[in-house]
Amino acid sequence: MTLTVRPMMPEDVTASCRILNDIIEAGGTTAKEVPLSEALFRAYYLTGSDHVCCHVAVDAGGDVAGFQWLGVSEDLPPDCADIASFARQERIVRGVGRALFAETSWVARKLGFAQINATIRADNVPGLSYYTKMGFQDHSVSHSRPLRDGTLVDRISKRFVLNRQ
Repeated sequence: MTLTVRPMMPEDVTASCRILNDIIEAGGTTAKEVPLSEALFRAYYLTGSDHVCCHVAVDAGGDVAGFQWLGVSEDLPPDCADIASFARQERIVRGVGRALFAETSWVARKLGFAQINATIRADNVPGLSYYTKMGFQDHSVSHSRPLRDGTLVDRISKRFVLNRQ
């Protein structure tokens, strides 16, 4: 299936927020545990002060199939950006993550970042697998981080080194 990757626009917020909230409601694969309103989603992924870029992958029918955000964090070195990736759980489109990461890593490189950090719950096997397939390497582990229900889950940080071109 043909995918188009482009910057997220305000009109993508409803569909992208639905994708994220479906993932949150399913549980187990994102650090976010409470569904977001569209206003809060917009503040996190489109207009936040830590926002570097956010891209959507749009399928042949014009529907958002996934999105990927890149931002900065005080917890990371200045040349390291943080990434978050989300793909639609129904009507899955193969290649969404790869297409999004090609664009996100290109933008990060162009903006002068040296690395991209992904922090994934240790119980998120698909997420860990995705970032490993993209070339991320294990960097550190934050042990026993509590979920809202008190369950302790490790968070694994993986880093992708951007080649200067």
